[in-house]
Amino acid sequence: MIRDITIGQYYPADSILHRLDPRVKLAGTIIYIISLFMFHNYYGYILAVIFLFSMIQISKVPMKFIVKGLKAIIPLLLFAVIFNLFLTPGTLVFQLGFIKITEEGIKTTVFMGIRLVFLILGSSLMTFTTTPNHLTDGLERLMGPLRKIKVPVHEISMMMSIALRFIPILMEETDKIMKAQMARGADFESGGLIKRARSLIPLLVPLFVSAFRRANDLAMAMEARCYRGGEGRTKMKPLKYRTRDMLAYLVLIIYVAAIFLLNSYIA
Repeated sequence: MIRDITIGQYYPADSILHRLDPRVKLAGTIIYIISLFMFHNYYGYILAVIFLFSMIQISKVPMKFIVKGLKAIIPLLLFAVIFNLFLTPGTLVFQLGFIKITEEGIKTTVFMGIRLVFLILGSSLMTFTTTPNHLTDGLERLMGPLRKIKVPVHEISMMMSIALRFIPILMEETDKIMKAQMARGADFESGGLIKRARSLIPLLVPLFVSAFRRANDLAMAMEARCYRGGEGRTKMKPLKYRTRDMLAYLVLIIYVAAIFLLNSYIA
C-alpha cells in the first residue's frame, strides 16, 4: 500500500504537457476539479473522461502508473460510497431492517465515486508532469496579486513545494522501516482493526523521529544559505508564456464552454 502512493512524484517525459507553463497546468487542474462538481448528468462525466484521458495520452505518462495511485484512496472511496448509499433519503429501492437503499442514494454514490476518482487522477497528472520547483514558481505567480493584502505568497508556495517533496521521501522511509520491523518479527497484516492499529506504533514512532530530523536538517541548510524569504528574490529562469500556453488556455476555454452548454441544454 505504501508503494502505491504516487502523489507528489514527478514522472520525466518529453511531452507537450511537461513543457507547458506551470501556471497553465495549475489553472487547468483547478478548473477541472471545479467542473467535476458542476455536472448534473452522465453526459458531463463523459466529457470529463474524454478530457482527462486526452491529457493523459498527451502527457506520455503510463496509464498503469497513474492508476496505481488510486489504490491508496480505496478506504476513503469505500467510506464515501457506503455513507452516501445508505444514508441518502429518497425513493426506496431495497430495505433490510434498518438498512435502506434509495434511488437518490445510488445516483449520489455513483457520482461521488466518479468525482473522487477523477479528482485524484487529475491532481496526480499535474504533479507527474510538473517539477516541484516549477510548481512553486507557478503557484507564487498565480497568487501574486494577494501580496497587496499582505498575504505571504512566497512562503505559502515554498511550504507547499517542501510538502510535495517530502511525500515520496517519507513513503520511501516508511517502506524501509516497515521492512526492518517485519524482519524483526513485526506483523502488520493479521488480526483485527485494533491489533493492526497497535502494530503500527513501532512504525510511526521512528517515522516521526525521521521526519523531524529531516525537517531540522532542511531548516539548518536554508539558514546556512542565508534564506530570508521572498523579499527581493529574483528568478534564474523567469516564467514566460509561449504560443503553446495560449493554445492550452484556449482548450480550457472550450472545455468550460462545453460544460455550460451541457448544463444548459441537457437536463
